[in-house]
Amino acid sequence: MSTVADVIVVGGGVSGLTTALLLAERGLRVRVWSRDPAAATTSAVAGALWWPYRIEPEALVGDWSLETLRVYEELAAAPAETGVRMVAGVHGGERLAALGPWARRLEGAAEVAEGLRVTLPLIDMPAHLSWLEGRLSAAGGVVERRTVRGFAEAAAEARVVVNCTGLGARDLVPDPGVRPVRGQLVVVENPGIEEWFTEADPASSATTYLFPQPGGLVLGGTAETDDARTGPDPRTAAEIVARCARIRPEIAGARVIGHRVGLRPARDAGVRIGAEELPGGGLLVHNYGHGGAGVTVARGCARAAAQLVD
Repeated sequence: MSTVADVIVVGGGVSGLTTALLLAERGLRVRVWSRDPAAATTSAVAGALWWPYRIEPEALVGDWSLETLRVYEELAAAPAETGVRMVAGVHGGERLAALGPWARRLEGAAEVAEGLRVTLPLIDMPAHLSWLEGRLSAAGGVVERRTVRGFAEAAAEARVVVNCTGLGARDLVPDPGVRPVRGQLVVVENPGIEEWFTEADPASSATTYLFPQPGGLVLGGTAETDDARTGPDPRTAAEIVARCARIRPEIAGARVIGHRVGLRPARDAGVRIGAEELPGGGLLVHNYGHGGAGVTVARGCARAAAQLVD
């Protein structure tokens, strides 16, 4: 039997759950409709280091990211519960002058020979998504497994619908500017590495990063635009391990635990946060197109979307 709702959030990844939580904490009756359980969403596959990577528009991303950073810094006080830890590492080849104004507000960031050294939130996404669902439930929100074929379905049951469908927005809106950017990861037994490392070449689909997570050392990665393959490619996996082993040689002998593939929901025009009327007088609020930084901007974008609901 369906629960009465003021708002239905379509999409159960980090953006949808964070938006739903903010709305529920404001006293609204919120239901989340998600085709997949949180553990099977793209968000669950993410690395997931806080950093505004492959996301536009630049003019807005900085503030969204910093707002989210402050929240993660608070959540890191209880890492076992929230999945958020503050971990030191190096962005290879980066310099503050090449980044946006937001980077100058990073506490403790220092330029070293290898790049930019800084302590940032590193999120264990399965744990964090579970924490978000628990907080949402405690605030009175409900998560339901449901495949949505059109926003009219949700509008028939709530006055406000929030679109956090990620890649699904391509067909549901429809928005042809939404495109998959394939990311492949390899998880290995951690040989004792405690700090993260990243190095990205904007001109290449290959990136190099290693993130020490509770379930193993996550190695990456790729950023293959318009590639919707969801299965791991063995050759790509071998190349990822080889690149990471050039940074930390001990990785070469680490036992492979598993492989992950996720499709980042990029949008040609950047993140879309806006509202439009639905037939019958309802309101449709959009919050999608976060590319490779949905985790990084989750709270900032959720607040912007929640303001439109208000």
